[in-house]
Amino acid sequence: MTNLNGKVAIVTGGASGIGLATAEAFVEKGAKVVISDFNEEGGKAVEKELKEKGADVFFIKVDVADEKSVENLVAETVKTYGKLDVMVNNAGVGILSTTHELTYEDYHRVISINQDGVFFGAKYAIREMLKTGGGSIVNTASILGHVGEAGAFAYNASKGAVNILTKSLAVEYASKNIRVNAVCPGYVESGMVNKEALGEFYDGLVARHPIGRLGKASEIAHGIVFLVENDFVTGASLMIDGGYTAV
Repeated sequence: MTNLNGKVAIVTGGASGIGLATAEAFVEKGAKVVISDFNEEGGKAVEKELKEKGADVFFIKVDVADEKSVENLVAETVKTYGKLDVMVNNAGVGILSTTHELTYEDYHRVISINQDGVFFGAKYAIREMLKTGGGSIVNTASILGHVGEAGAFAYNASKGAVNILTKSLAVEYASKNIRVNAVCPGYVESGMVNKEALGEFYDGLVARHPIGRLGKASEIAHGIVFLVENDFVTGASLMIDGGYTAV
């Protein structure tokens, strides 16, 4: 088992939702955490809150769709802490649109953040992990990387890619002691996914989860911690979906 105490971790999309819950979970385990997000105001607020609780964290504004931005994120992390042990490629976006009306600009935005961002994060994390004898990468995929959803063509495509590129990386770098896994959340309660925001559609969404409710960000974070701590897990796509894909 990998002990997270003293480990250095990056969490992209760390200012809210699953990313924030993951950063908090890592801090509780004694890790030093670099929180990155495009939302600078939210990221700085999280940094302040966690530091006030005694956590060793700092925030960097990053556009994961921009390779130089991600390269700088990793470089600043190593400059500050001397190494990188854990990379959580969590930042992502979704766009709902019928496919025949989906613009290339919107499609490309989803792919560039959800898929290219994982490539950039893994690429530069692996370069550092090779120097220190290994590490762990967790990519946030989705149930929609396994099953189709009408109106989510770009998101389906990007998350399906995240699942298979995770397996490719796991095979390529297993001998270098670098483990690569994916977490696949079901629908999670958030600022945009809740009864007030979705109205009549909320109950239907809940009904698609046999467990009878939507997930919590902390439950997904728990899964990410498991994937980092368990040294015998690599190439996995961990479903945390309340039974959504079991039906």
